[in-house]
Amino acid sequence: MQYRLNLWPKVESVCAHALLAGGLLYMSIPFMWMVGASFKKQSEIFQAPPTILPDQPVISNYIELFIEFNFLRHFLNSAFLAIVHTLLYLFFCALAGYAFAKYDFRLKNLLFLLLLGSMMVPGYTLFVPLFVLAIRLKLVDSYIGVLLPGIVGAFGIFFMKQNMESVPNELLDAARIDGTTEFGAFWRIARPLARPALAVLAVLAFLNSWNDFVWPLVILRTRELQTLPVILAGMIGLYRMEYGIVMAGSFLSALPVLILFLSMQRSFVQGLTVGALRG
Repeated sequence: MQYRLNLWPKVESVCAHALLAGGLLYMSIPFMWMVGASFKKQSEIFQAPPTILPDQPVISNYIELFIEFNFLRHFLNSAFLAIVHTLLYLFFCALAGYAFAKYDFRLKNLLFLLLLGSMMVPGYTLFVPLFVLAIRLKLVDSYIGVLLPGIVGAFGIFFMKQNMESVPNELLDAARIDGTTEFGAFWRIARPLARPALAVLAVLAFLNSWNDFVWPLVILRTRELQTLPVILAGMIGLYRMEYGIVMAGSFLSALPVLILFLSMQRSFVQGLTVGALRG
């Protein structure tokens, strides 16, 4: 009887890992098909029954992607916008979250309620006023026009406020006694302690900027300035549908997100776990 009781946790662990492996395999099938299709000819992509691995791998899709569509230029455009957006978003959201968590000021609760209420407003309803504002500020067809509306967000401020509340006030008071400025207390004390939360927010912000389609499409008029999502969507036209090239571009555009998540996986999971425990 005792042997059966000791064996049961191992059976549970094996079953749990088997279910997770099965779910991972099931969710990976579209990605694996995309990678395989990027090395297939057009006729092989639509053959029945479909296959994941190509019968005769070709690299012509990647060659045409870089030569005909100038993929590297648009890849660098998206990388630049995503990195700058992420850095600005983290800085301003962390700063605002720190202010809401550690300072008492007039109308603080009202402002925080308004901040939470703004999260319920669909983002697409703001496109027209933002576009009119961009025209008046002469920010159309510029990267500043792409970045400016998204350098701070209600969710980011709320998320950082919840994490900044766990920073001990005693450490901040000790830093002030040592002569540190208020910004120095934030930068040297609060920011390092909130690193797991910043890692979570960094992944989310980078992913949001990297996949953004509508706003760059509206603001950027010059083709050389366009981002990857806009270029990938334009690869399928009315008279030409090169799905192999589209799959190659989609695969390459997914790599930075995978690399970012894998490199920050430990901090990402830690930040989510700590946030859940605090909630």
